[in-house]
Amino acid sequence: MKSESDQVCVVIPVLNEAEAIGRVVSAIPRGIVSEVVVVDGGSRDATAAVAEDAGARVVVERRRGYGRACATGVVNSSAEVIVFLDGDGSDDSTKIPSIIEPILHGEAELVLGRRVSLESGSLPFYARVGNVVAALAISLIWRQPLHDLPSFKAIRRGDLVALGMTEATYGWTIELIVKAARRRLRIREVPIAYHARIGGVSKVSGNLNASVKAAVSILSVLARHAVGRGDIGVAGRIPLI
Repeated sequence: MKSESDQVCVVIPVLNEAEAIGRVVSAIPRGIVSEVVVVDGGSRDATAAVAEDAGARVVVERRRGYGRACATGVVNSSAEVIVFLDGDGSDDSTKIPSIIEPILHGEAELVLGRRVSLESGSLPFYARVGNVVAALAISLIWRQPLHDLPSFKAIRRGDLVALGMTEATYGWTIELIVKAARRRLRIREVPIAYHARIGGVSKVSGNLNASVKAAVSILSVLARHAVGRGDIGVAGRIPLI
């Protein structure tokens, strides 16, 4: 059961998503979500205005990086439960109740929206392969059965802060999952559908160069944790949250 102490904030990192963000925010079930924070990475279109019109609070974070945007969203909310999803319409924001239910009922500390039904054009083949390989590596190394590294996920604020997240780019999600697995947090996968983006161009799978950079970031995080250096990372790096 959701209580007053279980306020839920949805954090949505965006960059030039004016075509989609309004529909994404409007579809969020506000009876269970107390706040929506859209973290705009310096969009050159009307993303911020559209998000505000739909009822979100917009925070501008000009320092680039998916992980940085996620951390900025968390810092700008005091909610106990944090939900992360993409602002391009690929994640079905109406499914937030299903994502947070295991947390609110004390059945899990981290919930991942496992993409089991992929709409045509939603995820390129090479992205699917990389996702499966990384998930399999986590399953084998940390004995945490896992099938997906999704953008749609939820965790309690206290658990997230305790993980000491440091990745500022696309390695953030895998750092989150690996650190949660290493520290024996209960991880639950909830099956969801994954849709083709409503408009615009993907910042990761939209072109091969961006996809390669994201893959390198993800694999480097995985490798550091696999050899026991995940909490050290780059010299001088401090937690983002």
